[in-house]
Amino acid sequence: MMRINLPWKLTAVFGSAIIIGLLVGFFYLSFHLNTYLDSNLNASLRRELALGRDLLETSLKDRGGLIDAPMLADRIGKDLGMRVTIIARDGKVVGDSDLDDARLKLVENHANRPEVLAAFAKGFGESKRYSYTIKKYLLYAAIPFGGEKTAGVLRFAIPLTDVKSFEEKFQKIIFFSLAPVLFLSLGFTFVLAVFISRPLREMAGVARAIARGDFTRKPSVVARNEIGDLARAINYMSNEIQLMIECSRQEGEKLDAVLSSMSEGVMVVNKEGEILLMNPSMRKVFSVDMSPEGKRPAEVIRNTAVLDILGRMASGKDSMASEEITLLTPEDRTCRVNAVAMMKDGKFDGAVLVFHDISQLRRLEKIRQDFVANVSHELRTPVSSIKGYAEALLAGALDDPKNAREFISVIYDNGERLANLINDLLDLAKIESGKMQMVLFPVALRPVVDRCLRILEILTVKKSLRITVDIPENLPKISADESKIEQVFLNVLDNAVKYTPEGGTVKVRAALQENVICVEIEDTGVGIPEEDLPRIFERFYRVDKARSRELGGNGLGLSIVKRIVLAHRGDVSVVSETGRGSTFSIILPIA
Repeated sequence: MMRINLPWKLTAVFGSAIIIGLLVGFFYLSFHLNTYLDSNLNASLRRELALGRDLLETSLKDRGGLIDAPMLADRIGKDLGMRVTIIARDGKVVGDSDLDDARLKLVENHANRPEVLAAFAKGFGESKRYSYTIKKYLLYAAIPFGGEKTAGVLRFAIPLTDVKSFEEKFQKIIFFSLAPVLFLSLGFTFVLAVFISRPLREMAGVARAIARGDFTRKPSVVARNEIGDLARAINYMSNEIQLMIECSRQEGEKLDAVLSSMSEGVMVVNKEGEILLMNPSMRKVFSVDMSPEGKRPAEVIRNTAVLDILGRMASGKDSMASEEITLLTPEDRTCRVNAVAMMKDGKFDGAVLVFHDISQLRRLEKIRQDFVANVSHELRTPVSSIKGYAEALLAGALDDPKNAREFISVIYDNGERLANLINDLLDLAKIESGKMQMVLFPVALRPVVDRCLRILEILTVKKSLRITVDIPENLPKISADESKIEQVFLNVLDNAVKYTPEGGTVKVRAALQENVICVEIEDTGVGIPEEDLPRIFERFYRVDKARSRELGGNGLGLSIVKRIVLAHRGDVSVVSETGRGSTFSIILPIA
């Protein structure tokens, strides 16, 4: 659709009003001019008829009759430039300025003519009609003459074409007088429309810029009128919108910051079930790598429990829900979902779901349960053994020196086992609580390893194990608490020696890697199954419980190793293959 500019619209509106006004003025003037001309013509005819009557009456007095009527009609008609007719009292036409004597005799009687009848009756008569005598439309005006004894009627006739021509002439004068007024008015209107529309166009451009978010443009209109008021209103509106947008942006940034920093996952859906918002934690929990906004939950998270909660809320069955759900992908997780329906006018308008990842809580709870069970189990065996042998001694075995000594030895060994277990638990508790004091000094690695191997020398000789140590002489010292780091190597080497069959090999090697020392302890033992590797450093976790208990293990050694190494800002890992041995890697910072 073609767009019409405002100046042309204003010009068209104002021009139409001007044209209508001028047309009304034209017809008004034309009407009053015709009225004026008719009135003026009527008055002029009356005066001229009066003069003609005076001339006739003078002639009647001088000559005593209407003998010279044709000559008088011609004379008066010539002087006045119109048709003059003299009609006798009986209606006979005795003189006519437009007819010769021959034609005059053929003219019919005019006694019944309207203007003649009116002239005899009222002293003046007038009519407009077609004259069959001269074949023209004429205006007739007549007055009686002869005094008290009316001798006849003097009649003037003017062709209506002359009157019409005169009227049209004046109408043209009026028209051509008003036409310049029209064009001047239209031109002035257009200029005025351009002048008015210019600030309006400017303000329209400013409004479009504001709609695009550009608040730098301002109307330059300063006039103290309605347009100026509009410009100031637009400036005020621009400032207020800019302020509101800035406030909204700041609030949005605050909300984004809050949602982004939340560890809980948040998802908001609308009444159509489409996702309006999903914070980063929520995307991380469900491994969402695409933009979820505008999609349905089934397309993004694919969890039947969540979809069931949303379905119940959308149907109005529940307005609040709190459930635990299990996620199987990308990894096993347990989440608590708290959902609240948003209502508007009593109808469902969306829902907010908050996901709390309680996997760690459940894992810690399981660890606690396992810890209690494991501690109870570890304590029950030696305590039961001590109690049993003590009862046997009290029952009389004490009097048998041979059995008494053996029973007391068993009681001592189990007591030692309990003491070791309690000490390990206390050490682990201190490390985890941060109460164990670490005194870090530069420590040479080779002497520590040598001391640990001397402690294990009896067992290594008994099992005929081949021990190799590859630690360079120029290796930098490590930053460590010597007693604690010795406990680490003793635990790892002890496990290597215990679980390596007779005639096997245990290798200890160390190397400098960037700013850390990497120590590897490799054995040719029974190895660790792949499924047990992720849990090998957990408390009380043992791959082969029967074998571990037989060898005196309580499942706390590697857990203590892990925590001591981490306290030294290091790391420990293991690579193993069942039946082929294991390699423990301990990384420690250099001094």
